[in-house]
Amino acid sequence: MSSSEHFNCHYCKDSLLGKKYIMKEDTQYCTKCYENLFANCCEGCSLLIGSNCKDLSYKDRHWHEECFKCATCSRSLLEKAFAVKGDLLLCTECHANDYSSKCTTCTKTIMPGSRKIEYKGNSWHETCFLCHRCQQPIGTKSFIPKDAGYFCVPCFEKQFAYQCCACKKAITTGGLTYQDKPWHRECFLCIGCRKQLSGQRFTSRENYPYCLECFSNLYAKKCVGCTKTITSLAGAKYISFEERQWHTECFSCMQCSMSLVGRGFLTQRDNILCTDCGREK
Repeated sequence: MSSSEHFNCHYCKDSLLGKKYIMKEDTQYCTKCYENLFANCCEGCSLLIGSNCKDLSYKDRHWHEECFKCATCSRSLLEKAFAVKGDLLLCTECHANDYSSKCTTCTKTIMPGSRKIEYKGNSWHETCFLCHRCQQPIGTKSFIPKDAGYFCVPCFEKQFAYQCCACKKAITTGGLTYQDKPWHRECFLCIGCRKQLSGQRFTSRENYPYCLECFSNLYAKKCVGCTKTITSLAGAKYISFEERQWHTECFSCMQCSMSLVGRGFLTQRDNILCTDCGREK
């Protein structure tokens, strides 16, 4: 018996001589058996995709050519870009209209793949996101929101920012106020040594700020006893007599060194003496 006499469908055993057949994994099937056994069901019409039809597949799902179309507008998606939303296939236009962001300025759809700006739940085309003052696109540059508008940094500084009274430049962050005037922190300096005073204790004289060290060196009283500075800013107590000053611990008898705080005393030229030493003189 020749091999041609046994050329049968692997499944139904019908002869395939002179008939159309399909090979699968080196095994021949008649078209009916092949479709019953292996053909995929179309997602669009739910019918089998026959052997004489093109089977279009996407992620284990299958369609006839004529069924592969947008779920919204029914236009064919063959050889076109498309998007998937749940189980639905959508052309890019319908997907954008139904699901893409709308530009806050022009209210038109922001198409997938196009450049956009997003801020606090709002979206803009890159060319629609404009500075409220100069009306130029801000794009990806820094901006500052103010009331209902958005400003590029140069426009915000011109219109709203305080100007530092020292350098006359805009204060955008981290400023301070002294004598009702705005300052950059780095511009608020001791008038004497030019050290930064931000975060430091300081005092003033004739409305000029001084660090404690400069103020003490320039203006604080000097103790007659030790010649060091007396500064009440550091919490020091002092005694004053006839335009002279002493630290309390330095106010003592020149002769016997007894403290004169709270005691009577006598003077002899520039010296102060306890009453006992004064009588001896």
